[in-house]
Amino acid sequence: GVRGLDIAVPAYVWAGDRLLADLTAAGPAASVVVLNPGNGDAPFDAAWRARADALRAGTTATGERTKVLGYVHTDHGDRDPAAVQASVDNYLKPAGDTGGRLHVDGIFFDVVSRDCGPGNATRDRYAALRRYVQETMNAVAPGADELVVDNPGTAIASCYLEPGHRTADVFVTFEDSYAAYTSTGWLGGNVFDPAGDYRPGTELDPAGTAFWHLVHDVPDEEAMRTTLSTAFARGAGYAYATSAAMPNPWNAAPEWEFSPQTRYAATLG
Repeated sequence: GVRGLDIAVPAYVWAGDRLLADLTAAGPAASVVVLNPGNGDAPFDAAWRARADALRAGTTATGERTKVLGYVHTDHGDRDPAAVQASVDNYLKPAGDTGGRLHVDGIFFDVVSRDCGPGNATRDRYAALRRYVQETMNAVAPGADELVVDNPGTAIASCYLEPGHRTADVFVTFEDSYAAYTSTGWLGGNVFDPAGDYRPGTELDPAGTAFWHLVHDVPDEEAMRTTLSTAFARGAGYAYATSAAMPNPWNAAPEWEFSPQTRYAATLG
């Protein structure tokens, strides 16, 4: 089909927060929601699992179900792999859950390095994490269609999308303010190569779904629409625009809530 734009929301609040209730009720539903229990390290307990299940019942503008991701930080690839895997297990094999099924659709890795590392070592660490998610999900639910996201928050080295070594399905290649997005904060592409040249990266992304832009401090609903159409033009398959501001723009709903954004995104493409 023709590439469109999906709304994908980082929701960094607790399970009972009104933000998540509003997201669950929004129609059309967001395509992706990232849940963040205590920076990924608080137990993914019964309340969290119930919220995830409710979100996953939502229907998007294209008739699909909302995908829920668990937040895991990686400290630019320097966090101990065993600690990262324990955070992944918190979502995929949560303590006290004997149901033997998944409550999430994958993992959102945050604080990701944008560089390949010597001999691609950093890239390969992230590729190993992706395999761990795939294997763990498949062990719980054979044939599970996992979604793995890497968030460097800026353009990523093209090695991360190299066939056979790709580290994620989706990469957050912009995370900054509306002012930055509409001026010099956009570096000129979603990926860069060893020569430092930025480019859209569409040749590495035949499905049109590899890139996700997160934009905060968006002044009003008209600017929200500008943000989404700009994201689409820049090759993003996912985007989110919020009026909320730093230090944590992901813990409050935008002034315009969610449905005007999911409806408008559905008109792009």
